[in-house]
Amino acid sequence: MRLIIFGPPGCGKGTYSARLKEIAGVRKISTGDIIRAEIRSGSELGREFESRVKKGLLVPDEIVNEILRKELERNGDNFILDGYPRTIDQAKFLLGLTKIDALINIKLHDEVLMEKICARRICSNTACDGNYNIADIHRTIGEIEYILPPILPKVEGVCDKCGSRLIQRPDDTPDIIKERLEVYYEQSKPVLDFLRGKVPFAEVWMNRPVEQVVGNIVKGLKDLKLL
Repeated sequence: MRLIIFGPPGCGKGTYSARLKEIAGVRKISTGDIIRAEIRSGSELGREFESRVKKGLLVPDEIVNEILRKELERNGDNFILDGYPRTIDQAKFLLGLTKIDALINIKLHDEVLMEKICARRICSNTACDGNYNIADIHRTIGEIEYILPPILPKVEGVCDKCGSRLIQRPDDTPDIIKERLEVYYEQSKPVLDFLRGKVPFAEVWMNRPVEQVVGNIVKGLKDLKLL
C-alpha cells in the first residue's frame, strides 16, 4: 500500500502515520525527519537546511525529490509519506516514480493548529517516533467541535517509547508557524487540487483524540477498499 498523509504543518501527520505504520504494516517515510537529522549531524548540507528552516522556508524541490527517490528505492512499495509532496513539482515527481493508492487529507482550523504546534513535544532520539502534546483544547468553530485532550508521557519530559528526553522543535514558535502556514497555503495547498482526480482521497477532521481520528482514517481507507 502506497499512501500520502497530507495537511498543514503540525496537524498530526507524524502521529497518525506512526499509528498507521502499526495498523497497516506500512513504513513511514518523513522527509522532514530526514532533513532534521541532517541538521543535527552538523554537516554542510545540514547547516544549509537549518538556515532555511529558521526562516520558515522549504528546502528546494530538487533536494527533497532526491531524498524521496533514495528512500523509495530502499523501501519498495509499502509506505506512507509524511510531509511530501509539498509542492506541485514534488507531486509531479512522485507520480512519475510510483502509483499512489490514497491521499489522507487532515483538516483543522488555523487557530487550533497554532495552539497544538506550540504545545508539541517530540523525542530527542532521531531513531524514535515518539510524539506528545501538552495542549488541552475544547472549543467549537463553526460546525466543528474540537475535543483535543493532551497527549502526555507517563513521566514528564521523558519519552515512553525509549526513555529519551522530550524536546520542542526549534521551528515550533508562533512567528515561524505563521510563516510556515503562509508557505503552505501558497505552495502546498494547491497540491491537493492537482492530485484530486489523480489519487483517491480520504478526508478527515483532526477534532478528536488521536485514536478516534485514526479510526476515522482507517474507515476512509476501508471505504477505498485498501484495508
